[in-house]
This record gives sequence, C-alpha cells and structure tokens, in this order.
Amino acid sequence: MTPAPETPPASGMARRRIGMLTPSSNTVLEPVTQAMLAATPTITAHFSRFKVTEIALDAGALAQFDDSPILAAAELLAHAKVDVISWNGTSASWLGLDRDLRLKERIEAATGIRASTCILALVDILGRIGARSQALVTPYTEDVQRRIVATYAAHGLSCPAERHLGIRDNFTFGTVPEAEIGAMIIDCLAESPDAVTILCTNVNGAKIAARLEPPGGPMLLDSVAVTLWGCLTAVGVPPRIIEGFGRIFSDPRLNP
Repeated sequence: MTPAPETPPASGMARRRIGMLTPSSNTVLEPVTQAMLAATPTITAHFSRFKVTEIALDAGALAQFDDSPILAAAELLAHAKVDVISWNGTSASWLGLDRDLRLKERIEAATGIRASTCILALVDILGRIGARSQALVTPYTEDVQRRIVATYAAHGLSCPAERHLGIRDNFTFGTVPEAEIGAMIIDCLAESPDAVTILCTNVNGAKIAARLEPPGGPMLLDSVAVTLWGCLTAVGVPPRIIEGFGRIFSDPRLNP
C-alpha cells in the first residue's frame, strides 16, 4: 500500500528537522530546546550524544572533544535526514574558535549536511549587534574561565565582568539553582557590558535570561538559545518565530 502523503503544515512553512550534537551528561539543552520550539510544530529537534562528563584542561578532559566520536554522532543524525547539524556545546571557548570552524567543515564533508555550532553562532551574534565587550556567566573552574576570557579577548571582545562556579562535573552544571544563575547575571549587568553570555549549554538559563534582560540594555545570550538561533539561521527560518525567550530572537539585526 502506498503511504498517504504528509499533510503540509497549516502555516505554509516548510518542515525543518534540526540535528544537535549533545554532551552525554547534559540534561538541560534538550528540554529547553523543545520548550523554545513548542509553538513551532513545523520545526523539530533531534539529538545525538557523545561522551562528555567533565570540563577541565587536563589531557583526558580535552580528549573528549576529539573529532572521531563527534563525527560518529553526526553520522547518526544524518540518518534522520536533518537539515542542519549543530554542535550544541561551548568547548571552542577554551579550545580555540578555529576548532569549531574545522569541526563545521568536517561535519559538512562527512554528511553532506550544513553544520553550525553554538560558538560560531555566538560570534556571529556578537558581530551583528556590534558588541565589543561580553560579560561571562559560567559554571566552570578558574583555569577554564581564564582560558575562555583569553579566547574572546583574542577575538576583540573584552570581559568587563565574569562569574563562575568552580565546578568540573558536567552533570552538576545542570543542577545549579535558577536563583544562583540569576544572581550571577545581575552582578554582570552592573558593569554595563554590551552582552552577558551564559556560556554553557547545561546551565538552565534561557528563561532567566529572558526575564532579566533589560529593555535597551545589554543583550542576554543563553548558550542553548544561541545554538537554536544558529540552526534557524542556517536553514533560512527567521528566528523571530521563537517568542518568550528574549531579544536574541526578536532583534531585527538578528533576523536576516
């Protein structure tokens, strides 16, 4: 029997499947991404995991981000015929932005599917809004945070304020209370940066960022929201279809 044709979306918007590469111990990015897409039934998110359990600068922790397991996870997403494959993680912030440029190229070469990453999207956003300074809210350890500040300084972005929690275990990042995240954001806003970035896709900050974002003030950029913005942009969907998650989705400069 020939299957019935798929009913076209009522809105007329073409269906899009977004593929995301996910750290294995991350418990935040999947539910938050689904929440952001809840009102957009023509866009679905699909996830593939590879092993990431800790964030540190020793050899074992850094080896988690070697290309082989990432590309294997990307191949599995390609089986779902997704329209874009994005690395939903922030590792290029301490490994170097060129790492994500190379990863993007390798995913595209291996799968034939366009690719994106959280950090490439973040750099794109900061450029579009003309940011010269970025405050940082992270769960990371002191040495990782110093490396992150240096990475963005080399890219022309100063860090007038930063807050970090000194945690190494990736699963624990997802258990940080909302009140603690909010307090770190408020501390950073006091220094009037061009943007405040919640730099970790396993910190549950998307709704908090939207709630605390001052109208006309610094843009608050949650990493999970940043990754979704990059995916939507890559497949030609205006980010403004996402409502309730801050100016990252509504600002005209970020809606090509």
